[in-house]
Parts: sequence; structure tokens; C-alpha cells
Amino acid sequence: MSSRLASAQSAYLRSAAHQPVQWHPWGAEAFERAKAEGKPILLDIGAVWCHWCHVMDGESYENPVIAEILNRDWICIKVDRDERPDVDARYQRAVQALTQQGGWPLTAFLTSDGAVFYGGTYFPPDDRHGRPGFGDILTELARIYREQPDRVVTQAGEIQSHLTQILAESRSGSIDAAILDQAGDAMARLFDFRHGGFGDAPKFPHPTACEFLLARWFDTGERWPREIVDRTLTAMARGGMYDQIGGGFHRYSVDARWIVPHFEILIYDNWELLWVFVHAAGTAGRDGIASAEYGRVISGITSWVRDVMSDPAGGYYASQDADVGLHDDGDYFTWTVDEARAVTTEDEFAVLACHYDIEDAGEMHHNPRKNVLFIRQSIAEVGLALGKPEAEVESLLESGRSKLREARSRRTAPFLDRTLYTGWNAMMASALLEAGQLEPHALLTLERIFREASVDNGSGGVRHAIGSEVGGMLEDQVHLANAAIDAYEATGRPEWLERARRLGEHIWNEYANDDGSLSDVARNRGGEGLLQHRIKPVQDSPTPSPNGVAGIVAARLGAHTSGPEWRKRLETLLTAFAGGAVQLSIHGATLFRAIDWYLNPSTHIVIVGTLDNPTVAAMHRGARTRYRPRKVVTLLAPEAPRTGLPSHLQAMVNGQSPRGYVCRGTRCNPPASNTKQLVEILATSGPA
Repeated sequence: MSSRLASAQSAYLRSAAHQPVQWHPWGAEAFERAKAEGKPILLDIGAVWCHWCHVMDGESYENPVIAEILNRDWICIKVDRDERPDVDARYQRAVQALTQQGGWPLTAFLTSDGAVFYGGTYFPPDDRHGRPGFGDILTELARIYREQPDRVVTQAGEIQSHLTQILAESRSGSIDAAILDQAGDAMARLFDFRHGGFGDAPKFPHPTACEFLLARWFDTGERWPREIVDRTLTAMARGGMYDQIGGGFHRYSVDARWIVPHFEILIYDNWELLWVFVHAAGTAGRDGIASAEYGRVISGITSWVRDVMSDPAGGYYASQDADVGLHDDGDYFTWTVDEARAVTTEDEFAVLACHYDIEDAGEMHHNPRKNVLFIRQSIAEVGLALGKPEAEVESLLESGRSKLREARSRRTAPFLDRTLYTGWNAMMASALLEAGQLEPHALLTLERIFREASVDNGSGGVRHAIGSEVGGMLEDQVHLANAAIDAYEATGRPEWLERARRLGEHIWNEYANDDGSLSDVARNRGGEGLLQHRIKPVQDSPTPSPNGVAGIVAARLGAHTSGPEWRKRLETLLTAFAGGAVQLSIHGATLFRAIDWYLNPSTHIVIVGTLDNPTVAAMHRGARTRYRPRKVVTLLAPEAPRTGLPSHLQAMVNGQSPRGYVCRGTRCNPPASNTKQLVEILATSGPA
């Protein structure tokens, strides 16, 4: 039993403590032991929600024969990719340089100083399909490491050289509007016109790309970006990747039609999706676009967060596993005809079967009778098929769905990782504030993060998770700074803006490079193995690019404080990446949004008054819920100083309350005195 993992904070590491492999967590001890004993290192990177990680654990790491080889010839390190994204980012790139593939589990074979000389993802335990089994690979690589050290050094050196080129993600250039045009065109070329989304199977949601295209539609008036967004969001909302019973989205779809998901559910995917569904719904009325589909999904994600993922003391849990056991594949989420019939009336089942395609032949390979629920027929189509009024269909659907939900709650649920990761919590709090949902809990969460994850009372940034000693990661700092600005816009309380400003200063003091870009870890953080390499993360993979988010933070802080230093920081950061931006295509959407903030005017809305005034509260809510790209909302008490406002707004705001002021760039509308006037201004003003 690996006592080194038994007390780990990571649920993934603790789950391996019983294995016969002598695991080490990431740290100096493992590397020192490898050097002292002259052994190579086996690095396993996975996650508690990862199906194939569990498969490899069960097949290989719990296999006493393979464990004997590992304990004899190797020093073994196990890493949770959620807990150590810095380790994962570097070794993913190194293995991809060798194999052109990545993902989890990541299996890397290292020299004693942490350089990769071979790697892959999942390895079967024995010979299959003409490929050697994991045990044979381990034995042969250990032999080569002992007997042919020059060959190992040469291979590791070639990978290191290629890795150095890959990690140099910044390439300076001019910040030009053509970048945005070319980015939109590149996304359009990837669009799946038949099923929505981008590319083929497996299909990931890419919500940041939808967010970028939504802004392009609003600014240019062209219909095609909006059509891509609507067809993609609607297809996802109706597909099996969305949990039609419990709300929330699974991680991705294994097919092009969005029907069969990989069943793990992560909080960060749902943050991004909630955000873009809220913004798509917030354009209702412009060009006649409105969709009850979006409202259904927003409600579903919010309910899932509230009921499953929320810590009552503040915080959002990291993930829910896909499976309960090795031979399970989404059984908690799927249904046979008999299972659905057993808990519903005949009329309810008839409606559910038509609406959600529940048939004897299901979609799951491991159990062909298991059905993934997806919307096959609309309410109107079900009514026609069954000869029932739509109102009756809706009533039966709701009662039947409620019974399925209740029955599912009695099943053994997949494992819930209750780790409170700083960046992920900040993301979800941001989305809930943007949606106007669960706002007290979102603010409670942000207060808790600032209280329990801060280093040196906030002056040293924040740690990666509440209760963790791991810190110094850019993604946590930028997402929390962005969320603090959202909290300021939601409450009008200046301490939130000050927290965001302090974090912004910390980011540029500790993470900035000479070219204006930001590194993924703090300047003096260091560490073992490939942690000596600095990465300038610019791709949305798997979460929004930290450099892109930092650019948006700088733009928003500049708009709220009128501080010229933020505009300069934004400019130098974007210049560092502009030369290679277009090549990022769909993976550069967050950077493109930051470029959009730099090139195009923001819409600044100032509401004068306090939230205890119903008219002020309604105007403030209207300002926040109406979609505008690059929107800035300030709630200003009548007696508050105007010093943080841009000069043209300072000259306009006269302290009368309730009043609403809307300026796009330096062009301002007459003030509104009620919600109707404000919404009319927002609906009729704009570039298109």
C-alpha cells in the first residue's frame, strides 16, 4: 500500500493508495531517489473523472505482475492533472512532440532528471492488435535505459529541442482588425453544417468560439456567425451531451451528432457553456431572435450546480465521474425501456419515449439496451404522434421527467470530487453572476476564495485550491481577477474592484515576460523536471487561455479605473501574440476576444442610485442582462466620486437618481430615468 498517497489532498491520488505500485506524488523525493538508484521514472497523469485512467489503473497498476516490474525497475510518480495543470501542460506537450497524441491517462517515461524519452496515453496490459503489452514495454524500456544510455539521452534531447520550440507560443506582430476577420473565417470552415459544432467526432463544445462569433454577429450585422452559434447551441441542448434529466453538460460527445457523451461532468465546462447560453439568450428581441431552448438549459445548469456541485459554505466541486465501476459506462445516466417503464405511468412513458428516443435498441455498446436521452421529437411532434394536446404532452413530460430524476437519485451516483479549485470556482461564480442566478452563493464563494486561498492576505496572489499548498499559477489569478470585476458590476461595492486591481498588479509583477506576454507560473516558482521550462499559454485548452483572460482583465480594469497602464499592458500582451494569432484558429477564441476589446469601443453603462431603490435595481438588472460585447456596468451611489469614470462620463453624470447612462466609446445617449427607456436605448443603439 502506497502510504505516500494515502493522505494526499487529491482524490485521484488517494484512489491509488491501495495499489501495489510504490507510487510517489510529484516532488523532489522521487527525482532524488531515481538519481540515487539509477532508475528511470514512470509518470502517470490522470484525473479522478477519467474513464480510461480507471481502466489502466484496474488492468495494470492493480496487476501484481506489472506492479512487480514497476517497483523493481522504475520510480513511479502519479499526478492529478486537475491538481497540477502545470506538470500536465509540459508533459502533454512533450509526449505530443513524440507521438502527435495526448490526453489522459498520459503515460510518460522519463530520465532521472525528468526529461521524456518515450510516452503515450493508454497502454493495454498485454499484447493486443499486434502491439506489445504494458509489461513488455516497461521491461524493454528499462533494459534500454540501463544498457543503451546514449540512445536514451539522444532521444530525450531531440524531444527537449522540439519541446523548446513548441513552448515558444508568442510571436509578435501588429494588432489588426484583419486578425478577427480571419479568425471568424477559420471557425466557419470548421463548422459542421449538418449537426452543428466544429469538426467531426469526437466533438467538443468550444463555447469560447461561440462567444467570439456572437460578438462578431453583433458588431458586423452578418447573419452567418449567429447561425453557427444558434445551430451549435441548439444541437447541444437537444443532444445527449446535455443531461436531459439532471441538467449540466457532460464533457464531450463521442459522435458527431451530440448524442453519446463521455459521461464525466466538469465544473469548468459548465461555466463556459452557461456563460454563452446566457449571452445568446440575452440577445432576444434583436433581429427577432428568442429561444426558450436557451432558458431551459440555463435553468438546468443552474439547478445542477445548486443541487449537486455547491458547497453550502461557498464553493463549487470540481467534477463528477463518468462511471461507478470499470465495466460501467454511464449507467447512472442512461435508461433501458424496462427501467423507464417501471417508474412512470403508461402515458408518461409514451411521451418520454417519443420525446427522448427511449427504445429497446439503445446507444451504448457495452449494453445495447441502454438509452442515452436526447430530444428526438419536439412537444408539437409528440402531440401529433400520440394525438394529445401540447399542454397535456408538456404536463406528462414534466411529471415523467420528475419521476426519472427521483428514480435516478436512488442509484449509486458516480464519485464527486469536492476539491475547490480557485480558478474553476471563480469561473462558475462569474457565470452565475452573469446569469443573475444563485448570486448570493456566487458572492459567498468568491469571499471564501479570497479568505482561504489568498497568500499573504492577497498581496501574494492565490493558491490553486482551498487547502492546497500549490500556488503561483496564472490561470487562478486571472480568473479570480475577472470574477472580482463581475462581483463589482453585480454589487457596486468598490472593494471588489480593488481586489481585482490588486490581483492585476500581482499578475503583471510576477508573471510578465520581457516581450509583454505572461507565463503560466510565477517567475521564481521553479520545480522539478520540465517545470524549469516557462510556458506562455495562449490556447483555449482545455480552459480559456490565461493570456487571453489576462487581456480581458486589463481591458476591463482600464474601463473601470481609466488607468492608462492597463491599456498599455493590454497592448504589449496582444502584440506579443499577434504574429501567430490567426494560426490558433478555434483554439484562440479567448485571445481574439481580448483583441476585440482592444480594437473596438466598449459599451459603458452607468446606473446612478442604490439597489434598495426598486427602479434602480430594475435598471441595473436590465443593464446586466442585455447582451452587448465589451460591456462595462457601473453602479454608482449618487454621492460617490466620479474619478474612476472616463472623462466624457464624468462630465455627464450629475448625481441625479435614478438615472442610467449608456455610452459606446465616447458617443453617449441621453440619460434614461427608468428601465423601459434604458432597455430601448440598449436595443436600438449599436453598430448593426
